[in-house]
Amino acid sequence: MLRLAVIALLLANAGYYAWSQGLLKDWGFAPEEQAEPQRMNQQIRPETLQILRVNPSKTSSSSSSSPPPPPSTPGTATASADVASSAASSPPPADTAECLQAGVFDERQADALRTAAANLPPGSWLLEPTPIPGRWMVYMGRFEDLETLDRKRAELRARKVDHDRAGGTLEYGLSLGRFSSKEAAERELANLGNKGVRTARVIQERPESPGFTLRLPAVTDALRPQFDALRSAMAGKTLRNCA
Repeated sequence: MLRLAVIALLLANAGYYAWSQGLLKDWGFAPEEQAEPQRMNQQIRPETLQILRVNPSKTSSSSSSSPPPPPSTPGTATASADVASSAASSPPPADTAECLQAGVFDERQADALRTAAANLPPGSWLLEPTPIPGRWMVYMGRFEDLETLDRKRAELRARKVDHDRAGGTLEYGLSLGRFSSKEAAERELANLGNKGVRTARVIQERPESPGFTLRLPAVTDALRPQFDALRSAMAGKTLRNCA
């Protein structure tokens, strides 16, 4: 029985293969053909079919465009107009002013500044009294000649005492220190005595004298070019921010 079943299965497969490949077409056994002529016969009202062209640029522009802004109400339009009017009528920011000063100047230098500032706007500058304090010196000298001066300098170097040339009307002489008060100079003289310095003394190198500070209280960009006339009379001193 098993052998008959196998033979029947093989015959059935062979028959299906012959049918599907059209080998039995001459005997009227063949599957329905699906070629193009048959497909055309199966179409329903092909004359109603239409092909539409799509414009990619319009599609992209339509998809990327933002929605139109909502219509403005009367209140919104009035508020916008008020803001624009306020911005147009607002004055430009004021020119920032800064206070500058220079000094201290002696009496002669102050006279030169007064002359240079004669044409400046009133109140744009002033000279504030600033007394120049006196100065005191621990002094050694006056020596008869440079040879004596050099010998004293060698002695001071041996004792490790700082010194320099006194200068001006105090030549030939040596300064062992300059101080803003007589008391400070006398304390230094006592310290030098402990180092073996015996011939030095305290003198007043410069007495207290009147002085002045140039003050420009409100320098703006508009006024700045006018102050250039002062620079030639400032004796090399520079303007700085007021303290």
